[in-house]
Amino acid sequence: MKMNELGRSGIMISDLCLGTMTYGTQTDRADAFAQMDMAVEAGINLFDTAEMYPVNPITAETQGDSERLVGDWFQASGKRNQVVLATKHSGMGIKHIRDRAPITASSIPTAIDGSLKRLKTDVIDLYQFHWPNRGSYMFRQNWNYDPSKQDKAETIQHMHDCLGALQNEVSRGRIRAFGLSNESAWGTAQWLRASEEGHGPRVASIQNEYSLMCRMYDTDLAELSVNEDVGLLAFSPLATGFLTGKYTANMVPEGSRMSLSPDLGGRNTARAHLAAAAYMEVAQKHGLDPVHMALAWCAGRPFMASVIFGATTAAQLAHIIEGKDIELSDQVLADLNKAHRAHPMPY
Repeated sequence: MKMNELGRSGIMISDLCLGTMTYGTQTDRADAFAQMDMAVEAGINLFDTAEMYPVNPITAETQGDSERLVGDWFQASGKRNQVVLATKHSGMGIKHIRDRAPITASSIPTAIDGSLKRLKTDVIDLYQFHWPNRGSYMFRQNWNYDPSKQDKAETIQHMHDCLGALQNEVSRGRIRAFGLSNESAWGTAQWLRASEEGHGPRVASIQNEYSLMCRMYDTDLAELSVNEDVGLLAFSPLATGFLTGKYTANMVPEGSRMSLSPDLGGRNTARAHLAAAAYMEVAQKHGLDPVHMALAWCAGRPFMASVIFGATTAAQLAHIIEGKDIELSDQVLADLNKAHRAHPMPY
């Protein structure tokens, strides 16, 4: 398993990351435990979760269960020291998490208290802000994104205050590194500037959506990543299942994400099906498994820190692990770029 440094933190992470957002809904306890054992055995050392998980659906009754299952596995397996643990502080908008409150300096220690308790650990290796208070163009909001109402002074003060609270947590030994999620190039640059001015820990990573079918990261954020050593943690690298081939010919397998959320968060468009078909053709042409091809493509990008995949079942994880060391040829990469140019921004 290839290892990459997490920003400038000195923490080394595998280039594949086990995502846990289905633990407690689609993935039951036994399967989750089996997955975590399999991942560690395969050399995957980065696990990603969040205080709001699981999803599909997100409910007050299940909130925090993904962290609880990871914590229970740490306790049962004794393998906490083999895992780089990442979790997230939810932003504003969720009624059952701090009554929709935004991220603030005062909410950070309380949120960390809850995550540490559920995770049955003393330290979080990577603590991430799930989305910015000021809003984001992620999750298909790019089609009508308007930053003109933002208050720059308020945003910068918020960053200074939160970095101070995060530094307190680093000093206490409760977090090791700080990361962002669903963030922009401008926002990340401001967090970096504030850190360089001495307000708190330096951003180590950005967790944004990225796949063959979602390549907004390829321009300004890519440039920021390589110049500032802030790597991408790519979520949804299989495009919510489009890049597995499971939805070919408009099939909707029972238990799949589309069966639970038909519009796939705005991703289920006619153009998305056409794009997916084009990538399936590339895989077939070169005799590649489409899942292995999609993950290997992501892992090979020059700004990638780790590729976060989710497996609903241990059988799916076993299949992913089979392709963990695949490298794509120049001809495959050329054909993938050709498909991208023919099918840009499919959702």
